[in-house]
Amino acid sequence: MENIELEKLRYPIGKFEAPQVYTSEILSKAIQTIESFPERLKAEVQHLSNEQLETPYRPEGWTIRQVVHHCADSHMNCFIRLKWTMTENNPTIKFYYESLWAEGIDNKTMPIAPTIQFLEGLHYRLAFVMKSLSESDLEMAYIHPEHNKEFQLREMICLYQWHCNHHLAHITELKKRENWK
Repeated sequence: MENIELEKLRYPIGKFEAPQVYTSEILSKAIQTIESFPERLKAEVQHLSNEQLETPYRPEGWTIRQVVHHCADSHMNCFIRLKWTMTENNPTIKFYYESLWAEGIDNKTMPIAPTIQFLEGLHYRLAFVMKSLSESDLEMAYIHPEHNKEFQLREMICLYQWHCNHHLAHITELKKRENWK
């Protein structure tokens, strides 16, 4: 498989690009996407067989099961980063090795239903807190040690909107290629 084809499988909606300006409309849409993610994810995966859940979305990629569990891992870290940023002054967040987390027994073998339920509650909380952020709250930032970069909450919100859509597209594009309903 050529690099261009593999890149399209890896990033079916493209890589994250931060908006030039964070308008209230952009942030509202991003929060709405985050809030609806568990429902949209559930609609795509709840009827998949175990065999389908064990299918990688790309060569040498994660299985659908791992993608679902990864979303919970990542978005749980998002929530923790959000809370740290709201309660500390420019905290340096804890980096985690998502690829190693994806290889854990829970991510590789656990049923997805409990993770979908977890995401429903988690995303309700994420959206609830994000909707409450004032203009000055949105300027609060954390430092990500992997990138040695400061991220404002407004950018984090848009990044996780992209993350939801990015992994959902992994699943929907695989379903199209495999002709799964």
